[in-house]
Amino acid sequence: MSVTGIFLILFLIVHLTVNSLLMAGPDAFNEAAHFMTTNPAILVLEPLLALGFIIHIIYSAYITLQNQRLRPVHYKKLNRRSSTTWASRNMFILGGFILIFLVIHLSNFYWKVKFGHLDTVMVNGTEMENLYGLVSDLFITWWWYCVIYILGAVFLALHLTHGFWAAFQSLGWDNDLWRIRLKRIAYVFAVIMGVGFASIPVYFLIISS
Repeated sequence: MSVTGIFLILFLIVHLTVNSLLMAGPDAFNEAAHFMTTNPAILVLEPLLALGFIIHIIYSAYITLQNQRLRPVHYKKLNRRSSTTWASRNMFILGGFILIFLVIHLSNFYWKVKFGHLDTVMVNGTEMENLYGLVSDLFITWWWYCVIYILGAVFLALHLTHGFWAAFQSLGWDNDLWRIRLKRIAYVFAVIMGVGFASIPVYFLIISS
């Protein structure tokens, strides 16, 4: 869980960096997207990324089921709110919401990029697929998808508030000093990711109004 989680965190950083160029204009985003879809190194990493997602999802379900089986009789109910966060108590549920969003996201973007027929544009003398048009048309035409995307960003941020520091803790950074540091970093990182991804549909809602 920790290794795949950190791998997916690195993917989120790259993904947000590229997606943020949507707000810089069509040429900037299309060039970045063209690089990501044609670079040999990225093409090699793509199946590894998919494998990372699959392992992370399956193993999280396995751990959740194991925990339930090991507790056939529930412990005496205690007030855990003072020692744990809501996100840490509901990581599996948050992960489920993120999975639903991921399926919607892949069907609207990845599937169309890989198997659809997109219009092409010329950028600095290079012909490439107009991925900016695909993304902007979806956000501008369907306001409810913007809402779904924003909710996905919120669920992701909540998931990261616990998942980020817990991943490093599981790998050995488990003393009191580093736990405090990692929790603070986790909240900052979660806010950056959540606000970053949510700002993209908000941007298109603003320019289309």
